[in-house]
Amino acid sequence: MKKTVDIVLINPGDKKLIYQQLADEASAIEPPFWAAVLAAFLRNRGLSVQIIDANADYLAPEDVATEVGELNPYLAAVIVYGSQPSASTQNMTVAGRICNALKSATSAKVAIAGLHPSALPKRTLEEENVDFVVEGEGPLTLKALAEIEKNNSTNYTEVPGLWYLDHGAVRNNPRAPLIKNLDEILPVSAWDLLPMKKYRAHNWHCFDNLEQRTPYGAIYTSLGCPYSCIFCCINALFGKPGIRYRSPEIVADEIEILVRDYGIKNLKIVDELFVLRDEHYMAIVDLIIERGYELNIWAYARVDTVKAKNLERMRKAGIQWLALGIESANPDIRKGAAKKMTATDIKNVVKMIQDSGIRVIGNYLFGLPEDTLETMQETLDMALDLNCEFANFYSAMAYPGSRLYDIALREKWALPEKWHGYSQHAYETLPLPTKFASAEEVLKFRDEAFHKYFENRKYLMMIEQKFGPKVSDHIQRITKTRLKRKILESPTAEQH
Repeated sequence: MKKTVDIVLINPGDKKLIYQQLADEASAIEPPFWAAVLAAFLRNRGLSVQIIDANADYLAPEDVATEVGELNPYLAAVIVYGSQPSASTQNMTVAGRICNALKSATSAKVAIAGLHPSALPKRTLEEENVDFVVEGEGPLTLKALAEIEKNNSTNYTEVPGLWYLDHGAVRNNPRAPLIKNLDEILPVSAWDLLPMKKYRAHNWHCFDNLEQRTPYGAIYTSLGCPYSCIFCCINALFGKPGIRYRSPEIVADEIEILVRDYGIKNLKIVDELFVLRDEHYMAIVDLIIERGYELNIWAYARVDTVKAKNLERMRKAGIQWLALGIESANPDIRKGAAKKMTATDIKNVVKMIQDSGIRVIGNYLFGLPEDTLETMQETLDMALDLNCEFANFYSAMAYPGSRLYDIALREKWALPEKWHGYSQHAYETLPLPTKFASAEEVLKFRDEAFHKYFENRKYLMMIEQKFGPKVSDHIQRITKTRLKRKILESPTAEQH
């Protein structure tokens, strides 16, 4: 059968497995920016590429294999990245099923890449039905590997970042060097290869107009993070803390393509920390204002990186939501998580952002190693007091590649039996215990915190005042959704 394409990139996903009923209405369907960037890089270097977004198209593993079989590529690469660090590991269950289907029903060599495979490359090679594991960022590895397969060679010794089996023995090559010139390696993404009409913003992102959650775009303006929080695994992909930037002009050009060609208004800036270096993010802000785009943007910031002097222009550019990693109210817990802000700092910055007209998403984390039921209550009390326009409540998970994962292995703490058990919303969710509370107590507290926050009359009144009764009614309807929790053996309401 004739080869019609050199390489197929596959975005895995099983929304029902990860989010249960929330997949129907509350959760986002995000475009796989990393797969789109890889596709553009490979295409610009002479390789023919296709993307299959199994998540957006609701494709079963067998359906993915059928599409790959029809394309008959030299190489099929499952890209298990996700638009946040936790999204990689939780998608490994379905990624593994896709790899099995590909090996059973196609003649393509199968590679798997992304954050989780980079965190556990040897284990991934040994456990998953694949020919190759890509460790690291991936562009240079996939290019070299696709060219080898296209040339019918079997000499993999010079492919950077590649793990493979050689007569049953595990072999691996040193990682590719970190990409220095992002403008060269990360071109404008291959949006034309994605089902752009199927992506949908988070419900809270569109509280101003719940009927316009599509279309939806997501872009990176930088790679990496200069911090090393105990619970985060993002640096597993890049090898060490650090941050590298795309030029503001290329970012603005990419936004222009999304706006002009795909009608994007709702936009996520996926950077681990967008609000950090003024000369980078404010240059992008000014270009957006200069070009007159009408956008509804959300992005990540730290409490200690937000500057009052920039907020008015940020809001004018369409940045309507900033997500803050508040994590814990207790100073000792925050210190252990590499968060050194005081409670007063947090309150003042949240108010400063809201006074500028930008909404705040407070991210809170229960179950860090030193947490007690009392310190978790401190965090909930802070959340209720801050009364942000939205809040995410998480249980601490030992994501592979994080320092918490190393601690969990050393302390022999129980970890999820299946990879999708690392999802915050799955039936099999299994958070970490703390030194003072069991995993069951942490999850129970976290789920009850969700109720107390989103069913709080003070919160609902604020939402109705800012966004109208329709949004308040929407939230009350979502809170009636009941998710099953295996370790609690009782239904709980949930939101994403």
